[in-house]
Amino acid sequence: MTAPLLEVRNLRVEFPTRRGTLVALDDVSFSIAHGEVLGVVGESGAGKSMTGAAIIGLLEPPGRIAGGQILLNGRRIDNLPYSELRKLRGREIGAIFQDPLTTLNPLYTVGQQLIETMVTHLPLNPAQARAKAIEWLELVGIPAASQRIDSYPHEFSGGMRQRVVIALALCAEPKLIVADEPTTALDVSIQAQVISLLKSLARDKGTSMMLVTHDMGVIAETADRVAVMYAGRIVEVGAVRNVVQQAAHPYSAGLMGSIPPVGRRLERLQQIDGSMPRLSAIPPGCPYNPRCPHAFDRCFVERPELMPAKDNLAACWLYAEQGVPRHA
Repeated sequence: MTAPLLEVRNLRVEFPTRRGTLVALDDVSFSIAHGEVLGVVGESGAGKSMTGAAIIGLLEPPGRIAGGQILLNGRRIDNLPYSELRKLRGREIGAIFQDPLTTLNPLYTVGQQLIETMVTHLPLNPAQARAKAIEWLELVGIPAASQRIDSYPHEFSGGMRQRVVIALALCAEPKLIVADEPTTALDVSIQAQVISLLKSLARDKGTSMMLVTHDMGVIAETADRVAVMYAGRIVEVGAVRNVVQQAAHPYSAGLMGSIPPVGRRLERLQQIDGSMPRLSAIPPGCPYNPRCPHAFDRCFVERPELMPAKDNLAACWLYAEQGVPRHA
């Protein structure tokens, strides 16, 4: 087996406060293979975006990585100095955020921003970088790219700006893309185009991707595997088809049951009672136990690790007899 491109081992992210330390990510472990798209899904506050921010070194202070390791191609990157990490971003790790206006500088044309990125990270002069920038804008579907390259971000629609952000993330040809809710701000028709674009670019360029979203439709359409997060922990990992069709963890099953099925009518969709716990009030044992319809005594006192469950891995004591705990 070839080594994975990205390995996250026992990642712990903390936020020191006056009232104590809040644990935002607790013992998160997973890997992404070369050319693989891993979808990360869960409710708001589950820790999805925090995981992506930790990987690309953009945690908001006072947040800090308090434990674990992040390895890219076998090289540890979570302890790099800022100057080294800055070189890594763009060249080896690209980022696509939910709001393109937070990524694009309004004072520079999109061409200037693409050219600067490529000149910084690739052996290109400005003239070569400009030609490549036009190619990238054409590749992501910007019409009349040779003219639009000199336009400013505010001169593009929301969908077109997001396409520019995708070009900006990919133009230095990174090995890994961290895409944080890349389609949330777009209308449905543009969402489909952007998803199709991300899929084709990942396939054609061999780029790996961590796709963070709360939209299972996007995950089902784009990802190879899916990791379900809850309260700063991964509760299930498996192939997309397996998780969607036969989710093992009760939380995953609740998420899937809340999606309206195509082709048949239901009187009532499944719902998950309650809400995600605050970081200061995560219960002992399994963090999902206050909302779980299958909770029993062990769930309230002992935290489960990922273990074989159906065809997936799930952190659930319902499957304790099936095997020993494993990492994703």
